[in-house]
Amino acid sequence: MGAARSGPAAASGRTAAVAVQDRMVRALAVLRALVLANTLAVFALRYDGLDRPLLGLAVMAFLVVWSVVVVVVLRRARRRTLPVLVLDLAVGAGTLLLSPVVEGPDFTTSLPSFWVMAPLLVWAVCLRWPGGLLAAVVLSACDLAVRPEITQTNLGNVFLVLIGGPIVGYLCGSLQEMAAQRDAAERAAAVAEERARLARAVHDGVLQVLAMVQRRGPSLGPDGAELGRLAGEQESSLRTLINRQDALVRPEGDSTLDLSEALAARVARRPPSASLVGTGAPVLVPAEVATELVDAVGACLDNVARHVGEDAPAFVLLEDTPAAVVLTVRDTGPGIAPGRLEQAEADGRLGVTGSIRGRLADLGGTAELTTGPSGTSWELTWPRRTAHAAG
Repeated sequence: MGAARSGPAAASGRTAAVAVQDRMVRALAVLRALVLANTLAVFALRYDGLDRPLLGLAVMAFLVVWSVVVVVVLRRARRRTLPVLVLDLAVGAGTLLLSPVVEGPDFTTSLPSFWVMAPLLVWAVCLRWPGGLLAAVVLSACDLAVRPEITQTNLGNVFLVLIGGPIVGYLCGSLQEMAAQRDAAERAAAVAEERARLARAVHDGVLQVLAMVQRRGPSLGPDGAELGRLAGEQESSLRTLINRQDALVRPEGDSTLDLSEALAARVARRPPSASLVGTGAPVLVPAEVATELVDAVGACLDNVARHVGEDAPAFVLLEDTPAAVVLTVRDTGPGIAPGRLEQAEADGRLGVTGSIRGRLADLGGTAELTTGPSGTSWELTWPRRTAHAAG
């Protein structure tokens, strides 16, 4: 009428752009009323010298009615469609072409006078600089086409119109982009604050409990010792996650990680039956992306251990192409029973929805699930174009 992420972020950017456009359209409604008043005053002063004054009165009446109608229509963003804009421009061009018919062949001031500024600027605001340029060309061509002679004044006016339309359009587009960037920065700050708050909550609560279980578990016998070992692993994982989140909250600059290395470290925490097939070369991605992808793979592996068995084989395949990074996680279990995921989500257990699909959706990627009697396979795709869009 754009970010490394799609979905809510992109929608918010569009909302910010529409908000800027709304304010400018409201300002143009006031401008339209002012230039209409000027046009009517100029028409009244020249009324006695017109060749066809009654036709001129009809044109002025139409301009008044159309101005009211188009101002009401343009108040809603969804009604700022190309047909409406074309009709508004056609009114301006048509009244220009009627100038010699109403005023006579030797007219000096066009019939709509400054009113043509209104459709010109609406095109610039709604369609940015290309729209401003196109509207300026159409109006200038119509104005010059009916002039009995082209004077230096006429050329000066046309020049102002031709540069004014694109400039206003460019400025409007810049304001919209700045508003979208401001909203993105505010969202990032809010996310950073929430991450810090959650990190404190986890540190003050969950980590303390896990540390206590780790210390006291061995005194409860073999089962307690195993429980303590698992609590220690989870404590370590949570501390690592908090440190990563803290780094994301206070970044010192753009950073990248080798996804192959990070995945190898995560797969190593699985039993020996888990294996990673990589590219044989570093796969450099933004640090935040690497963290989310590794955690999504970890969620897939945790599901294998939980639902198929801790000793069940799992395979992780990493593929890197110029267009995307693709991770495939497979197991050889019995597959997921029909309806089990839907039932888990209805019960509030959102491991698949949040830990896997949610992470990939936040990155602008996809998580495709294939399951059957021969096993379950997740294909996690992160398109590299999302990184380019952020630059």
